[in-house]
Amino acid sequence: MEDLELLDTPLIQTGDLVELLVHFGINMLFCWIIIRWLYYPKSQKREYYFTFMMISVSIFLLIYLLGSVKIKIGFALGLFAIFGIIRYRTESMGVREMTYLFVVIAVSVINALAVSLSYAELVAVDVIFILCIKFSENAFWLKNISEKLVLYDRVDLLLPERHEELVRDLEQRLGLNICRVEIGAVDFIRDSAMIKVFYRSDQPNTVNRLLKLPKEHQ
Repeated sequence: MEDLELLDTPLIQTGDLVELLVHFGINMLFCWIIIRWLYYPKSQKREYYFTFMMISVSIFLLIYLLGSVKIKIGFALGLFAIFGIIRYRTESMGVREMTYLFVVIAVSVINALAVSLSYAELVAVDVIFILCIKFSENAFWLKNISEKLVLYDRVDLLLPERHEELVRDLEQRLGLNICRVEIGAVDFIRDSAMIKVFYRSDQPNTVNRLLKLPKEHQ
């Protein structure tokens, strides 16, 4: 009889369904603002736009629909650990993408677990996330120094007393505002040297750190 009563009980009550939809709507709204208006304008990477949105949906629904609070918290922490370890091993993600990935996960987890908070408190927490991201992204008073690896062909300019000539030659050939140069391996047979150039740039470029093209592009 008890089994029959359990079968007759609806899995989701009307009030629970409304609460689920409201929390889901809040989560999607604020994750979309973070991804579309804070992340995407600078990166213009559509694949990450899709990835972050789908991760937000998946994390929220998985955690919200779990039964036990302890299981929810353990599962949420496990997801953080998994993404931190695998880091999408099919492709190397930049630091900025990884940061936004964890932000999206954190916002989705909070929106799914914070059932005891009022909607006003939940919205306030999400707004704090957005304001912190906006403030950090627009830190115009911070200077950004990017780096580029260069295979240089004039070993005669590597002498300490000709450092200024080296910098001028690199600035002329690269068109960069160079602030520092580090000299690495030197090949006197081929008259070449590996140089790391540090220059001022508005936006960092992780491709500059590559010595050569990945195997799949060769």
